[in-house]
Amino acid sequence: MTQLPPLPDLNRLSHAEKDALIMALWTRLDEALARIDELTAWVAELEAKLGEPPKTPDNSSVPPSRGDKPNQPPRRKRRKGRRPGVGRELHPDPDHIVEARAETCPSCATALAEGDQKLQSVYERIELPPIKPIVTQVRLHGGTCRHCGQTFTAPTPAGLGPGSPFGSSIEAVAVYLRYCHAIGFERLSALFGDVFGVTISEGALANLFKRIKPRFDDQAADIARRVIESAIVCSDETSARVEGRNWWEWVFLGTDAVLHVIQPSRGKKVPQAIFGERRPAVWVSDLLGAQQGHAEDWQVCLAHQLRDLQYAIDAGDDILAPPMKRIVLRAIAIGKRRDRLRDSTLRHYRADLDRRIDAVMKLRPTNRHGIRLRKRFAKIRDNLFVFVTEREVPYTNMA
Repeated sequence: MTQLPPLPDLNRLSHAEKDALIMALWTRLDEALARIDELTAWVAELEAKLGEPPKTPDNSSVPPSRGDKPNQPPRRKRRKGRRPGVGRELHPDPDHIVEARAETCPSCATALAEGDQKLQSVYERIELPPIKPIVTQVRLHGGTCRHCGQTFTAPTPAGLGPGSPFGSSIEAVAVYLRYCHAIGFERLSALFGDVFGVTISEGALANLFKRIKPRFDDQAADIARRVIESAIVCSDETSARVEGRNWWEWVFLGTDAVLHVIQPSRGKKVPQAIFGERRPAVWVSDLLGAQQGHAEDWQVCLAHQLRDLQYAIDAGDDILAPPMKRIVLRAIAIGKRRDRLRDSTLRHYRADLDRRIDAVMKLRPTNRHGIRLRKRFAKIRDNLFVFVTEREVPYTNMA
């Protein structure tokens, strides 16, 4: 806590010194009053937030993994029984078949012939073969030629050159487990040792991935080309950790390919660097400024808008958010039936949605969240329903 300075002896101060002291105190008082006003506004803002609902995956961009999951009621235990027609399909070409026949009748011990029995049931037992690494040790011999006196070493066998001891099969399994199943380096190293009997350190795994990366460059370039040439691009970004720092993983979804790019920036320069002068027909994204202005037209992600509308409803806006949510849901329902509707019908629906938006925008919400959404929809209304008449455009960037 700040300590006050000692009170000066006013009897020893001159008139000029007293005037200077009064001016200094007046300035400090003016600063204190301004600070009090600032803190009062901050307290009022915090008090307003105290009555607001929590943000959840249903009314915000909070990921589902961070949402509260209610306890499910205990399920009644049902008796397990075999149902006809339900079960695992039998393998069409089993490795082994065991024909089990009875030698004697279990009731009277009479000897049984093969013709006395017929097949009653078939089931299978499946096992994995023993997993053991195949280690090939290459020994290169050499010496000195008796004829010319030159030293020599035997040529390296094809496919068995020096370098990393880990072959293509280990590389393939490592890439598959790491990038298809998101297994971390520590667990991946342990898995190779425990399951495959192969000792491979985390550093060796890192070197393995660096070594094989150039093999994917052509495929990555082809994916980027297909996304860049797509008429419709859906885009989003999320945080990613790179060497202990926050980066951004951008996802660009084209007509038949998806491009993932991790960059330290969340700015416009990332999509600009990828697409260059190329401008798709329609860009589908959320409201992030860096996602805008890259195509001829823009479709706002309605999934994001539905969550924001739901939060406004939860926060007490009963004027604008409820009817706006109904309009958005109606538009999505129309979009899901586009393949069964004529172009003229879709144009009619689009005009009807615009009229409904006109009516809602005349409302005057009093809740601050409703006021905020009204300003937002006034800016983006022309980009809400592009997908209704453009059949290939999705209503969400998560298509």
